[in-house]
Amino acid sequence: GWGVRPEPSPVPTGVANFAGDAAIRGLAELSNTVTHWSEFDRGGHFASLQAPDLLVADIRAFFRTQR
Repeated sequence: GWGVRPEPSPVPTGVANFAGDAAIRGLAELSNTVTHWSEFDRGGHFASLQAPDLLVADIRAFFRTQR
């Protein structure tokens, strides 16, 4: 529930924060192992439609670090 802090996850996590989205790094890091964080000034909630070039490049950048 919201009153209980979630167990930390050791799984590497990547976050892509596109224009107009609200992602708070401090909250994300409470229970995730954030190894990749990107912020973009364009795109939006539907980044795969609005900025596919940024999304694909960011996904590739994240997974390159996981090899």
